[in-house]
Amino acid sequence: MPSDDGQILPEDRSRPMTAADFRRIAVTLEGVEEYSHAGLPAFRVGGRKFASLASQAGGFGNLMLTLEQQAAFVEEAPEIFLPIPGGWGKMGHTHIRLAAASEGVLTGALRTAWKLRIDKSAKTTRKNRQVAERSGVTDKSAGSDHYESNKSAKHE
Repeated sequence: MPSDDGQILPEDRSRPMTAADFRRIAVTLEGVEEYSHAGLPAFRVGGRKFASLASQAGGFGNLMLTLEQQAAFVEEAPEIFLPIPGGWGKMGHTHIRLAAASEGVLTGALRTAWKLRIDKSAKTTRKNRQVAERSGVTDKSAGSDHYESNKSAKHE
């Protein structure tokens, strides 16, 4: 990251990162799978996307962050991070300039987006489980059977 005078610290000087580095680092995170989203590389954990190379032609990787995380990244390193233009950026989707990022910065940024997705998925899973328990459904198969039997009863 930049020092107080805006210069890259000596230990952060390394070769510029590339789309291949983005991919290599992303797939080393636990539970991550690469898939094609609109014909471009994307990365998900728990079935949900947290990063992509949709803007690799422009020299960017894309990260799905919170607005607070995005603001902190952009404030700390505006030469590396910027909101994706338009509505996506207003939802926390953030470009990382690959050529400006060190391996440490890229790894940290990907790890942040990955952890956010894991935390959101866990929260959603807990919420869905609570809703299911309140409605008397304890698993998907039971819910499907319950739905199918109610559907059949209504059409008889």
